Order: sequence, then structure tokens, then C-alpha cells
Amino acid sequence: MWKIIIGFIVFAALALFVIIQGGDQLDMGGEKHGADAVHTPAPPASAAR
Repeated sequence: MWKIIIGFIVFAALALFVIIQGGDQLDMGGEKHGADAVHTPAPPASAAR
């Protein structure tokens, strides 16, 4: 049981570290739809063999 608690504490500390390091660049908004979604077309496949 204590291993689960230690694992949770380590995971929570790692998650907080990542969030703090990301600062204001993290987007926690989930999926984007409509004008907010930015999609780039796939590059064309090369015909070289």
C-alpha cells in the first residue's frame, strides 16, 4: 500500500514540475475545433525510386 502512495507522490511531483517548467506556453484546452485548429497539409510523396 505504501508503494502506491509513494508512486502517486512521485507522479504528482513530476506532473507539477512539467507544468511549472512549461509556464504560459502550455495549452491545457484539449482538442481544438474550427478556427483554433491549425492543420498543415502533408508533404507530397517523392516520386524518386
